[in-house]
Amino acid sequence: MSEALRPMVKSRLYEQVLERLRAYVTEAGLSAGDRLPAERDLAASLGVSRASVKQAIVVLEVQGLVEARHGGGTYLVRDTLDVEPVEQLVERRKRLPEVLEAREALETKLAELAAERRTDAELETIREALDYMRDEIAGGENGVEGDRRFHAAVTAAAHSSLLADFMKTIARQITESRTESLRQPGRPSRSLAQHTAIYEAIAAGDPKKAAAAMRKHVRTVAKVRLLTWVPED
Repeated sequence: MSEALRPMVKSRLYEQVLERLRAYVTEAGLSAGDRLPAERDLAASLGVSRASVKQAIVVLEVQGLVEARHGGGTYLVRDTLDVEPVEQLVERRKRLPEVLEAREALETKLAELAAERRTDAELETIREALDYMRDEIAGGENGVEGDRRFHAAVTAAAHSSLLADFMKTIARQITESRTESLRQPGRPSRSLAQHTAIYEAIAAGDPKKAAAAMRKHVRTVAKVRLLTWVPED
């Protein structure tokens, strides 16, 4: 069938609300730290139910674009509301659990092997990645590149070409899970602390402790708002 004649998809009302909110933030010149109007005021202005507004706010929370403070309103985390299409969120939500299972299995073993096999030069590379992530976070970023460098350095230090190949196979999905995790409020600093624990265990040449520290870290990565979100029909 022609692509032009594919079935029509009716836009969900809360998706229309998302687009209006994105435009409002731009027009009003709002930036990170600014507060959005109350849900009831948004509902009245847009002529929709509070339920539709709430659904839109939840999607923004899932994407790490706003922070809803209990009893204190909703605040921007970024300077814009560049919303990812809901369909992409739904697809990522479907595949994320399996990606996280694979990460735990692979990266726990890689940390264990790194503690046994790393060279001094490789340990220094891991430390440098840790420092890079610390500097990113201090500069107001989420630490995504430092996180990537850290796990790549641990993988290299494990000296397992087959496990490294497995990691390359799911590299794109790992990047998704990394980004998803690090945009959770408060997560970058927590991730840095966990990376430090992994590094210290590898430096000490303690395989069991390194594996346990990595397992704890990956299970923290798995605790993301996206997996608690139930997409609305």
